[in-house]
Amino acid sequence: MTLRLTDEKMVRIINHDEYDLPTETEKNVAGVALSAILDVLEDNVGFEIEVTKHIKPGSGVGSSSASAVGAVVAANKLLEERFSRLELAEFALKGEFLASQGRHADNVAPCLYGGFTLVRSVSPLDIVKIDFPKLFVTVIHPQIEIKTSEARKILPTEIPLRSAIQAWANVGALIAALSKGDYDLISRSLEDLIVEPVRKSLIPHFDELKTASLKVNALGGGISGSGPSVFMLSETFETAQSVEKAMREVYGNTKIEFNTYVSEINSEGVKILDK
Repeated sequence: MTLRLTDEKMVRIINHDEYDLPTETEKNVAGVALSAILDVLEDNVGFEIEVTKHIKPGSGVGSSSASAVGAVVAANKLLEERFSRLELAEFALKGEFLASQGRHADNVAPCLYGGFTLVRSVSPLDIVKIDFPKLFVTVIHPQIEIKTSEARKILPTEIPLRSAIQAWANVGALIAALSKGDYDLISRSLEDLIVEPVRKSLIPHFDELKTASLKVNALGGGISGSGPSVFMLSETFETAQSVEKAMREVYGNTKIEFNTYVSEINSEGVKILDK
């Protein structure tokens, strides 16, 4: 993503990828986020943005938030850091709303702050950055489309109190485990009793992916976003690579195209790269 200041108060978007994303400002998440900045600026300036996406939209790994956050961070750099990180999150949320039709920061927050984040509230916005040990993530992205609207429709509107209590306990335990660097507790806490049981039916071979990953010592994982991507966390890079191999073997026996990614969890969030 490359951003330039212009002397005309508008946003011009240039896409350099194969996904045919809209270049109309009001239909593009980065365009909406940048427009939110222009709305509060008295300066007679605008932005020209060039975007090359390397992950297909609708993948479940927050590609829309990456565009919105990257745009506002770059804009803030050009504007000599006028806005706080929390203010940037608010701008990015306006772009994310376009993609998800909801005000939620579960993608924007980690993209902006890096690592693991807790969104205590979205009104008012309250983001807590969580300490965590060295961790590696393996992601498999089946090249199928799962519409967020469809994935939401199958979620239960009510859940048993017992399931809710267990879910809250797992969230609390996971945050404690991350802060303490307790890998065993991280593993025990990565249990989704509410969303995963119903959404996994939308992802081919989900159970096989999870079983194969755990067999090669993944700590655990689950559905990334609304899917179809699946993530697994590992303690070492070598284990994460073994998980990738296990995942590829599961999908290698199918006719479904897929991509895999292995990375250390980024503690910094979005970065400015000097050419």
